[in-house]
Amino acid sequence: MALDTTQQLQKLADQISTIIVGKRTQIEDCLACLLAGGHLLIEDVPGVGKTTLAHALAVSLGLHFSRVQFTADLMPSDLVGVSVFERSKEAFVFHPGPVFAQVLLADEINRAGPKTQSALLEAMEEHQVTVENQTRPLPKPFFVIATQNPTDQLGTYPLPESQLDRFLMRITLGYPDRASERALLAGEDRRSAITRLEPVMTPADLIAAQQAVLRVHASDALLDYLQALIAATRSGQWFVEGLSPRAALAVLRAAKAHALIGGRSHVAPDDVQAILAQSIAHRLLPVAGAGRGSAEQVRAMVEAVPLP
Repeated sequence: MALDTTQQLQKLADQISTIIVGKRTQIEDCLACLLAGGHLLIEDVPGVGKTTLAHALAVSLGLHFSRVQFTADLMPSDLVGVSVFERSKEAFVFHPGPVFAQVLLADEINRAGPKTQSALLEAMEEHQVTVENQTRPLPKPFFVIATQNPTDQLGTYPLPESQLDRFLMRITLGYPDRASERALLAGEDRRSAITRLEPVMTPADLIAAQQAVLRVHASDALLDYLQALIAATRSGQWFVEGLSPRAALAVLRAAKAHALIGGRSHVAPDDVQAILAQSIAHRLLPVAGAGRGSAEQVRAMVEAVPLP
């Protein structure tokens, strides 16, 4: 089962790599986040393929895809839906918003105000929304990919800590290398190419893969190593505040997903290290005088914590 699942996941990554060229590591991070049942934040400048990645992933998995362009005037009801009185039925009828999708792309999420950003919290954490005192479940699987422009750009609002914590991973695509950019320039438009993609996995296959992640083994020594890393974040040497138990569980799930993609039935320290910066840097603030960003500080911390 694990081998078949791994083969499917590698085929999925191969197909997405034909659209997002030269970004295999980021694609596998995206898949690990999805398999771990989390949500993904992509922070980068406009035009590097954030939206295209989300669309290619949804098509390749045969999932219902919905995109919301976050703007300063976007209201929470524009996201979750609203009840409208229909005269023919003489009753209020709920019209679901774009959040009722299996893959929701929240494009440029930090261009909306805090109230609208917070409207995603219940959906991301509970996989449901409450509208007019009625709770409505969201489709399964449910995966949010949010894109974010750098916060020093005009018209952006920083995401609150509570919402950042709901994202299992934050990644950056970055500019393509020279060979990949040449392939983009010489080839056809990538968004046109998406229309010809065929699903590599079904939603049922994806749910089965998410269940397979839970069966990946983590040894006592591996858990000791993970706890040592978590304790290091709380020591005050590297970060102002350390990771919560919820964040620790998220790291473990992501490491298990990374192991499954690699065809392993157990988690290795390499799996933890491969996903650690993406999974925790957005949750942490470096101590004063560190002279490094959160991701660089995480990597420096990993170098200081001995392997089991």
